[in-house]
Amino acid sequence: MGGNSPCASCKLLRRRCAKGCIFAPYFPPDDPHRFAIVHKVFGASNISKMLQELPVHQRGDAVSSLVYEANARVRDPVYGCVGAISYLQNQVAQLQMQLAVAQAEILCIQVQQDPMAMPSPVVPVDGSDNKSFLLHNNLPQYFNLASNSGNVTHESLKRESFFGHDMVS
Repeated sequence: MGGNSPCASCKLLRRRCAKGCIFAPYFPPDDPHRFAIVHKVFGASNISKMLQELPVHQRGDAVSSLVYEANARVRDPVYGCVGAISYLQNQVAQLQMQLAVAQAEILCIQVQQDPMAMPSPVVPVDGSDNKSFLLHNNLPQYFNLASNSGNVTHESLKRESFFGHDMVS
């Protein structure tokens, strides 16, 4: 950077910001926390080496990824980003289960209202071509779901946000 104010990395490391400082374009002086967290997790030397090995047009994306990973690693020192991904995958699975239960309840209500009418095919949650996956000799097991569907919703509501304190209560 060289000019008036040193970049966030040079400021944190208490060194003079040279004109060709590799950190200056990615760690501006007005956001010191961004470099501080990345430095805490990866170290300034490692960050410098990573940035030098990349083409200039990829460095901004790399810094964004490093900042995200560092934040995730501070929140969850053991799993980091993998913990966030796993949590979100579990949440998707729970929502798919809730959707399947809701579709089954709708089907049950339709059958109870007009037992002679043939229910329309239900599209599977995964988007596959399997026609009416609930109707292939599995319909009787869904007639009792109305009383149990609250459990799925209740369990998902017991979980706190990933960005909160605990993922499971």
